[in-house]
Amino acid sequence: MYWRPFSAVLALASTSCLVSAASQSYSWKNVKIGGGGGFVPNIVFNPSEQGLVYARTDIGGAYIMNADESWTPLLDFADNDHWNYWGTDALATDPVDTNRLYLATGMYTNSWDPNDGQILISTNKGQNFTVSPLPFKVGGNMPGRGVGERLVVDPNSNNILFFGARSGNGLWKSTDFAQTWSKVETFTATGNYVPDPTDTTGYNSDPIGLAWVTFDPTSGESGSPTPRIFVGVVSNGTQENIFVSEDAGSTWNAVAGQNNTYLPHKGVLSAAEHTLYISYSNGAGPYDGTLGAVMKYNITTGEWTDITPVSGSDLYFGFGGLTLDPQRPGTIMVAALNSWWPNGQIFRTTDGGQTWTGIWEWVDYPEINYYYTYDDTSAPWLGANATTTALTTQVGWMMEGLSIDPFDSNHWLYGTGETIYGGHDLLKWDLGDSRNVTIESLADGVEEESVESLISPPTGPSLISAVGDDGGFVHYDLDTPPANMFQNPTWSTTVDLDYAGNDPTNIVRIGNGDSSSGKQVALSTDSGNTWSQDYGAADNVSGGKVALSANGDTVLWATSGNGVQVSQYTNSFSAVSSLPASTTAIASDKRNDSIFYAASGSSFYVSTDGGTTFSVSGSLGESTSPVKIVVHPNITGDVWVSTDQGLFHSTDTGSTFTTVPGVTEAWAIALGAPATTGGYPALFAAANIGGVGYFRSDDAGTNWAQINDASHGFGSVSSNVIAGDPRVYGRVYIGTNGRGIFYGDIAGAAPPPSSTAPISSSTSKPVSSSTSSVPVSSSAPISSHSSSAPSSAPSSTPTSVASQWGQCGGTGWAGPTACASGSTCTVQNPYYSQCLPQ
Repeated sequence: MYWRPFSAVLALASTSCLVSAASQSYSWKNVKIGGGGGFVPNIVFNPSEQGLVYARTDIGGAYIMNADESWTPLLDFADNDHWNYWGTDALATDPVDTNRLYLATGMYTNSWDPNDGQILISTNKGQNFTVSPLPFKVGGNMPGRGVGERLVVDPNSNNILFFGARSGNGLWKSTDFAQTWSKVETFTATGNYVPDPTDTTGYNSDPIGLAWVTFDPTSGESGSPTPRIFVGVVSNGTQENIFVSEDAGSTWNAVAGQNNTYLPHKGVLSAAEHTLYISYSNGAGPYDGTLGAVMKYNITTGEWTDITPVSGSDLYFGFGGLTLDPQRPGTIMVAALNSWWPNGQIFRTTDGGQTWTGIWEWVDYPEINYYYTYDDTSAPWLGANATTTALTTQVGWMMEGLSIDPFDSNHWLYGTGETIYGGHDLLKWDLGDSRNVTIESLADGVEEESVESLISPPTGPSLISAVGDDGGFVHYDLDTPPANMFQNPTWSTTVDLDYAGNDPTNIVRIGNGDSSSGKQVALSTDSGNTWSQDYGAADNVSGGKVALSANGDTVLWATSGNGVQVSQYTNSFSAVSSLPASTTAIASDKRNDSIFYAASGSSFYVSTDGGTTFSVSGSLGESTSPVKIVVHPNITGDVWVSTDQGLFHSTDTGSTFTTVPGVTEAWAIALGAPATTGGYPALFAAANIGGVGYFRSDDAGTNWAQINDASHGFGSVSSNVIAGDPRVYGRVYIGTNGRGIFYGDIAGAAPPPSSTAPISSSTSKPVSSSTSSVPVSSSAPISSHSSSAPSSAPSSTPTSVASQWGQCGGTGWAGPTACASGSTCTVQNPYYSQCLPQ
């Protein structure tokens, strides 16, 4: 599973600025991938209102389920100042006033997140929230994020909430609907377990703390605080880990006879049976867990019973997800926390744990009986629409969230490391050997991908994405889930992409080191439909940034740990010694096959020999951290660079740069279709222009419009990537770290037709080594709404006039040389003259 932290270096730039940007209304939608894409630690049904269901994710916020079983995100307003809202460590839905919803949010408890956590309070099911700050951190993306729930509403007195904190902070209580909190000083257990005490980053060495709080509503009556409360603590060894209060939390005692060998993940109370069920694992999850148990505690008699579904060699995993059917006392389900082979596993009992059945079972190795049918209609890239006979984790992994609908015994949902599964025929499970339930992908609307890179080529698909965990996708229809991930080679994570400017069907992608072959460069000649391994790449070299030359014959690769390397015609990569090893910002010229660009610190580098050697060309002022280089799609030498000191523009191949006024810091940048035919491409920037946001300029940075709004903050600005659509004026794609990909269009703009997907080829073709060199292009900028870049400039007429910002001259230019009133034709370099304002 791809490890998904937000950028460790956060954007904390000042909001003071001399230039302010106007606002422009945009329509934002998710690019539909459809399968979730990341870890869903829990799905929570409200016990009192039918159909009220929430899901929480580790880095993508929280969702509410709609009547059609799709999901609506609740925290898309989280902006750069509130990016840690997307780390949802606990969720509580009020069983008394069902409009009330509470979220415990915060991303990390170590230094990666400088912010304390908070409880988000909603009185209208998540339509909006107020914030109750906490005096400590919350870790929605920390180890143990699947235990719980840590945050719970008292079912008899719903003004009372308890919250089990991490990092040794203990148990906290609110008596005013989560507005204020105080520590429960009489509860002294804080949790002794850390996954790795030697981890100096603090990620795996921070105590996971308290796991869950469970009320026994039968111990009290409506209108008064519930007397009996159980708390599970992430401790093992000699320390007790389950405690009970009989006086509404005033005093606490360890429950006698408990299992302290393993860590308690879930504690679910069956009121009808007067029994507490507990799932245990020897790891805190979500990735670990090699042993565990399932226990039940009879509250009346004080008796513990071990009801673990399997034993001996069949027990090679811990237990996470745990649920019961309140309409059928004794019906319990529990999920293997991490059964990676031969499949994920879920067990069900209808007699309180005396007997269990699994969702699959061995017949005689390697033969397996599968008691489910798999349906991935809403996300076909997840797998085949049938029960598989292969050894696979199709059932899921990291299964901490498992829930039966309290109003419908046939309806169940469970979260995995990839998606939300479930179905509507759960009672078929109880039909013995003829049992067969349907597992459906039910994550429509949950877009939790961590997006690493985006490109929008001028031909072919609208968008190609590189994502964590799921490799990446080719998007022809932005509103339809893709059929496949990148394949052959298949990597869990793609970290960067680029296309060849003169032949944009040629694509390169690189991975982060999780390929079985060890080689992390792949090439496509058909817009990512099929791929071939670049065997010039060395094994065990991965990550970083990549650039593909204009003709697609040369790959420049700034690796994550092996410096900058270059390869032509899929030959072995060689080191580029003339660039600093730490260089991370690189780009290819989109018209001249021999030119590459790079930036490191305040220095801008240019290569004119296909990336073999670089020399310093110009200066980026006082910059220390260049972020992104983008190049005009039709003009050699027209280059933009975003850095920690703003936005820089060169029209002379990097010899000199102009600092764009008013931009104090810039992160992701992109060029898209121009506002007018022949005009300068629209410039998109995630930047600080009188405040951190997302902006578009139609006049090369002179004027800006802010295009995001209060409902669309897109989280951490420094973690996001963007791409401009070269065929649709105004359209921009924003790839987030946790909420997938958004595409935005100017509000009210007519939608263009979708791209047409090519016929799939079963044979992958390598990039040709016989591609001839293409001279510097004399073509005009790409026209808005055109299906591809024009191969030549439009014919000029004696009366034609170039618009402001349009091309008016240069080597081979056959278009108009006169400029519109108010602008003058100005030479930018030998290849390009431009109509600039007088």
